[in-house]
Amino acid sequence: MDEGLHTAYDACRRMHRRHDPTYYWATRRLPADKRPATHALYGYVRTADEIVDGPRRPPDPSARRAALDAWEAELERPAHPIARALVHAGDRHELPLGELHTYMGSMRIDCAPVRIRTWDELDAYMDGSAGTVGRIMAALLEVPERHRADFGRLGQAFQLANFVRDVREDRDLGRVYLPVERITDDELRAAAAAGVVRARALFDDCEPAVAAAPAGVRPGIRMACGVYRAVLDRVEAIDFDVLRRSTAARPWSVAGAALGALR
Repeated sequence: MDEGLHTAYDACRRMHRRHDPTYYWATRRLPADKRPATHALYGYVRTADEIVDGPRRPPDPSARRAALDAWEAELERPAHPIARALVHAGDRHELPLGELHTYMGSMRIDCAPVRIRTWDELDAYMDGSAGTVGRIMAALLEVPERHRADFGRLGQAFQLANFVRDVREDRDLGRVYLPVERITDDELRAAAAAGVVRARALFDDCEPAVAAAPAGVRPGIRMACGVYRAVLDRVEAIDFDVLRRSTAARPWSVAGAALGALR
C-alpha cells in the first residue's frame, strides 16, 4: 500500500473514532484485516451525512443534492482520499459497492424536510440508508451468501433504534421518520413504542445470520447488537417519552449489554 492510501485509511479511522466511538470500539473487535475497510466504508457514508447535515453543508436542498451527486461520482473516479480508500477496500475484499448508489438515494431524501407516513415507506428508506451498508459489511465479514440479506435487515434494526432514540432531534431538523398521522406528542410516543417492537423483532430474526458469521467476527457483531438493544431498553424504561426525557442509554447499561452480548 502506498503512503497516500495508508494516510487515507488512517483519516477514515480517525473520523470513525471521533464521530461514532461506540461503533468504532465494536469495530476494534473485528479481525485486524477487516478494520481498515470498515473504517473506509464508515468514512464514505459519514461524508455523505456531513453533506446533508454537517455544520458546513451546502445552503439549500438543490446544492446539497448536487454535492451528493459529486460524492457518488467518486465511486467511479475516486480522487478524494476517503473514496480512494473505499474503492481500494472494495477491490481487495470484493465488496458490492454498487449498493451505495441506493444508499445515496436515501441521502437525497434527507436534503429537504422529511415526513415518512407508513412503515412500508420507512422500510424502503432504511433499506437504502442502512440495509445497503449491512449487505456490504456481510460481504466484508465473509458471511455465508444465504445470510447476507439478513445483514441488510440487521442494518435496518440499527437504523430504527437510532430513529426511536433521536425523535426529538430529528423533529427539530424538520424530519419525522416514524410514521404518524399527526406530529403530536401522543402519536410520536405510540410510534416510538411500535418502533421498539419492530426493532427487537429485526434483531431476533437476524440471530441465525449472526450465528452463521465466521467465529472471528461474531464478537464485534454481537457487541454492536448489544449496544443498540440497550438503546431500545432505555426508550422502554422511560415509557417511550422520547420528546421530554433523555433517550441516551446509560453508560453502565451499554457496557453491561456489550459484555453480555460477548459472553
